[in-house]
This record gives sequence, structure tokens and C-alpha cells, in this order.
Amino acid sequence: MDQLLPVINKLQDAFSTIGLDTIDLPQIVVIGSQSSGKSSVLENIVGREFLPRGSGIVTRRPLTLQLINRSDPPSANNKPGNNEDLSEWGEFGHKPNERFYSFPAIRDEIIRETDRVTGKNKGISHEAIRLTIYSPHVLNLSLVDLPGITRVPVGEQPPDIEKQIRKMIFTYIDKPSAIILAVTAANTDLSNSDALQIAREVDPEGVRTLGVLTKIDIMDQGTDALDMLTGKVIPLKLGFIGVINRSQQDIITNKPIREALKSENEFFSKSPIYRPIAHKCGTLFLTKVLNKILLHHIRDCLPDLKAKILKLTQDAQAEYSSYGDSALDNKNNQGALLLQIITKFSADYRHTIEGKLTEISLTELCGGARINYIFNEIFGQCVNSITPTDGLTTNDIRTAIRNATGPRAALFVPEISFELLVKKQITRMEEPSLQCVDLVYCELQRIISHLENRELQRFATLKERVVDVVNGLLNRCRSPAKDMITNLIKVELSYINTNHPDFIGGEEAIHAVFEKLKITEQQNQIQNASQQGQGPQVVRGPMGTQGASGQGQGHNQPLVPGNGQPQSTPAQGPPTSSSSQPQTQPQPQSQTQPQSSWWMWGGSSPASNQPQNQPQSKPPVPTPSSNKALPQSRPFERVERLEHVPNTIKTASKLSDKEKFETELIQSLMVSYFNIVRKNVKDMVPKTIMHFLVMSSIEQMQNELVRQLYKEELFEQLLAESPETAIKRKDCRARLQVYQRACDVLNEVRDFDLK
Repeated sequence: MDQLLPVINKLQDAFSTIGLDTIDLPQIVVIGSQSSGKSSVLENIVGREFLPRGSGIVTRRPLTLQLINRSDPPSANNKPGNNEDLSEWGEFGHKPNERFYSFPAIRDEIIRETDRVTGKNKGISHEAIRLTIYSPHVLNLSLVDLPGITRVPVGEQPPDIEKQIRKMIFTYIDKPSAIILAVTAANTDLSNSDALQIAREVDPEGVRTLGVLTKIDIMDQGTDALDMLTGKVIPLKLGFIGVINRSQQDIITNKPIREALKSENEFFSKSPIYRPIAHKCGTLFLTKVLNKILLHHIRDCLPDLKAKILKLTQDAQAEYSSYGDSALDNKNNQGALLLQIITKFSADYRHTIEGKLTEISLTELCGGARINYIFNEIFGQCVNSITPTDGLTTNDIRTAIRNATGPRAALFVPEISFELLVKKQITRMEEPSLQCVDLVYCELQRIISHLENRELQRFATLKERVVDVVNGLLNRCRSPAKDMITNLIKVELSYINTNHPDFIGGEEAIHAVFEKLKITEQQNQIQNASQQGQGPQVVRGPMGTQGASGQGQGHNQPLVPGNGQPQSTPAQGPPTSSSSQPQTQPQPQSQTQPQSSWWMWGGSSPASNQPQNQPQSKPPVPTPSSNKALPQSRPFERVERLEHVPNTIKTASKLSDKEKFETELIQSLMVSYFNIVRKNVKDMVPKTIMHFLVMSSIEQMQNELVRQLYKEELFEQLLAESPETAIKRKDCRARLQVYQRACDVLNEVRDFDLK
């Protein structure tokens, strides 16, 4: 068990050589306000006067004090004078090869080293002074003496001196591995103790705080510290221990500390108040308790300490390996080193895209998963958002149909109008497809930037050349991918395959349009009848006028252009009531001819399809009143002139029934064929990008890097190591050596019996 503390001392010495503070070693941290007797407690534990004294802040730098019980005589080197004790000496961390046998000289060296860093203006510093004292009169301990807590700056101290000291104290006591030794004067109110208040902030349960009460012998008459020592005022798991320091008169008269310890023992043993707890008071008992607490604390922290140092060793070993061995930089090994770097870079590029890297992010998508996201989420959603009739109004479709007929009225819906319109929409998918290539290209560049491993970062010139070569390769692979996608769109535009099995076809499209128009007109008629307060007795559909049963008396009558109503034959003479007018029945149409076939098969109006044997309507006979309105004949003739042809001719705003049918039919065909092309594009564009850009770059990368970089005349230039890398390797090697030495020290520790 006694071997545990030397292990911690060795670890402290090892880590202090390179200024490492990554390991929280178990230690006792001494805190207290000014004039609380903190320095006197430490001197009593050592049994020697070695700490600076004076007014104001005397301790201005942390003092890491290691006490080692040593009964062996010193070696012949650095022997002191005859009047100095050979069994006790001190060694400073900043002077490792020098022993101080004079404790006043130790005090002077502490003052000198403090002033060297902080100056003489009472400033403080976080840089610790390491002091090891070897003596046969001490128990093995490791303590850290921190500056006393002050509230009012003195001299040239900064105004926030209290804040600076508190911040320094928290950096030490906030670590769970620290035991807090809170020193408080017994002649002050314990509830106002600065040391206990600070300790409670980091240790509210008081499980790692040991209280020390000083100046018990100078308390006011009628008062005592018994309740405080027994934990009745402020309970602490480690309790309170009372000590008696030397008075100012004892210090002036140079009373030896060992005699003061005897006086302390007599005070507690003879006091009627403290006699029952005298065996739990005094500096000797405090030293034993501290030794026991520290050893048990080290034992509890040792497993975690071993695991942490082992992890740090492994990390440092991996980092050092990434910097490479400087012995490989000679010309005989430069070629092998360059090939190794190129091979590693190419393999990492492939594995990143394929998702086979050992270090996979758990917080975000990376590598090939981001490319998949581009294909499905970005490109796929963009193509899905393009509708077949985006940017086309019904009037645009009607204009295209009329332009496709030329100077003649078409008997059929011109097919060329469908092809022109659907090609225009297919062309819209070319730009998103080309943008998808650029997005994947940028993603590959992003992968390259993340593959700048430490081995490549070691050589700045090689890193730049590798990035240039890879970017050039990606550019060369991007061009064929874009050309192929452009050709894919051209292929779709070159031949509109209306025989595609998924295409709706003319017959199905016509049937669907008929049904749609019929339903729409029925709804309109029902709505109009409801607004007029009448029932839907007569329903007009795209086939003609029907009754409620679908067969009205106008079923076989010719349709009046524009309204779909049956045409009646008016009689000559003045108009009479409709009931007295005879109606001539037309010849029945063929049963195989659709009722509204004129919509599809031509004619500018349904009136042109009237039967020949139907009597023509005669013009109405003018009435006398109308004769009076006729103008008198003129002796000259009037010349009629045509209007000028406008520069821009647009179609009428209102669509006829025939035009409604034709536009609906074209829209239906466009939707069907556009969905076929969109499906092809969504399937072929990712495949094209993967083949021409992604897979091609993977297959060619290593060969391209070797072809352009593996040249003997370039070895020295490419493998020139930067000064920063050399410094990092040196620092990493020093840390690795310290961690390895710490592992060796911990491996010496065996299981201990604490009983």
C-alpha cells in the first residue's frame, strides 16, 4: 500500500517534464484565506520552515509539494557542509540535478522562482513550482499549496485579484480526483469560511473535503471549537481536525517546529474541553489521516487512471505513426513512401464512396450516402415536380393546334401539335439532369478534401499536387457524363414512340376526354338549374341534348354550332308559338358513328353535318315597321374595304366545344407520354453519372496519380516535409515517451491488501 504514493509522484514528475495536464492525478489541494494559518500547517507537516512569509499574498504560484519518507543517507555527490543535516533535502523540478540541504535556501529559491514568473508586483501565475522533500521525519504525501483567498487588492495587484485566485482554485479542486484540505481559523465564524464555501460548490455532499481548524488556542474566553470539531456545525464526511500552530512570538524567537508539536500535544491532552478528542487532534494525527485518505483515494482512482493513460498512449502512437518515420525520407525509400501514400489515398477514396471506411460518422451522411441523397431527394424530387403542362395554358395548346393545321381546316386533330408540345416539355428535364452531374462532381471534391489524412498533410507540396491531379481527373470524367445525358434527352426528342406499351393511345384518350367533358357539363347544368330554382330536367352533354333517362326527343337532331342544342326548321312568315311549328326529322345517323364524332373528325361547326334532305330555313319576311327603317337609295355606290391584318394574331379567348375537346385530348396524351419519359430520365441519369463520373474516377485515380507523380526527379520536391510537421512529430514523440513511461510505472503496481 505504501508503494502507491511513489507511483503517483513518478507520474507527476513524468507529466511535468513536458507540461502535460491531461491526467487528473490524485492529490491533496490545500485552500484557505489569508492569515488562516495554511502555510504554518504545511510547515508543521514537514517539520521545517521553508515557505515564504510576509504580509499580503505570499504564495503567488501553486506549489506542488511531494513528501517522501527516506532514511537512506545521501550520496557523495552534492554533499552539504558539516553543520547541515544530511538526512533531509529538497529538490526543485526546474533544477532537477541540484539538492538543497538548507531549508532557508529552499525558501529563497521559491521566492526567486516566483518573482521570475510573476514579477515583484504581487501578481499570481498558474504555473506551478514543483518541490520534493526527502526526510525521515515525514510520511509519504502529495499536496498542492494554492494562493490564499483575498478580497482587497494591495500594491500593484490587479483589481480582479480575488476572481483570478478563485479561478485558479477551481481548476484544481473541480477535479474529482482531488482531496480538498480546507483550512479555517477557529476564531472566526465557520459559516463564513471562504475555504468551506468554495469547497461546497464543487463538493456539495462533503465526501472529499477535510476541514482543518487552526488558532484554537487563541479563541475568545468562553468559546471553544468542540462543536465544530465534532461536525455539529458543518458536517463533513472526512470530518474536522484541530491543530495548534506556532504563534508570532514563537516565530520571532525561532522556536523549533518539533518543540511546537510537543506543545500542541500537551495543549489538547491537558485541555478539559478537548481531552476526550485529543487523540483525534494535532498535526501528527492530521498527517496520518492525510496519508491514509490519499492512499485509499489513489487505490480507488487507479483503475480509471490506468485505462485513461492506456488510451492516451494508443492515441499518441497512432498520431506519431501518421507523421511517419523521418528515417524513411531518404532517397532509397522515397519511391516506396510515395507509392504507399498514393495507394492509401486511392483506397480511402473508394471506401468512402462505397461506405466501407472504419470511421463512419454517426451524426450526418457522408461519402456515397450523400450521392444517393442527391439522386433520390434532390434530383428525383425536382424531376417529379415538373408537370407535363407546366408553362402551357389551354390557349397555348389551342394555338399550337391551329398553327399545325396551316391554311386548311383540319379534319383530324393534328399529330404534329402533340409532338411539338411534348418535346418542349421533355427539353425541360435536360437542365436538372446536367445540374445533377455538377452536384455529384462537387460532392466528389468534398470527399477529396476530407481525405487529406495526416500522412498526406505531412507533405504540403504532395498534397497540392494530389488535389490538382484528382480535380483534373474529375473534370475529364464530368464531360462524358454531361454529353451522355444530353444525348439521352436528344434520343427522347428524336422519336416520339406512340406505340409504347405504357402510352395511353388515341382510343383510350378519346374515351377519357369524352367522359371528362360529359361529367363536367352535367355538373355545370345541375349547378345552373339549382341556381334558377329548377330541377335538372334536361341535361346537356357533349353528345347532344338528353333527358333524364339519357334519351330526349333531340337525340337524333342536328346540333347547333356552339351550344349543342337541336336545330329546328322555322316556317315562313311571322313567328308563331313553338307548339304550332312543324319539325322536320333528319335522317338517322349510323349506329357505329359516335354522336359527337364531329369533334374529332373535322368541320368548323356541327351545322355542316346536317342531312341534305332537311329543308333549309328561309329568311324572315320583313315587317312594315322594318321597311320604314330601311334607308333611302343613294345615287352613288358604297365601296366596302377589308380591315388591315394585325401584326400579332391571337386566338379568341373563349373556346368552342370542339376546341375544348381537342385541348383536353392533347393534354391527356402529353401527360401519358411525359410520364414515360420522366421515368426513363430518373432511371438513366443516375446510372450515367455513376458510370462516367463516379466509377470511372475510382478506377482511374491510382493509375493517374502514379502516372503524373511517380517520377524520380519529383521525389525530393513532393516529399519535402514542412517545418510544422517536424515540430508536431517531435512533440508527439515526447508525449508518447511520457505515456509509455507512465504505463511502465502503473504496470509495477500490484493488488494491495488494505487491511
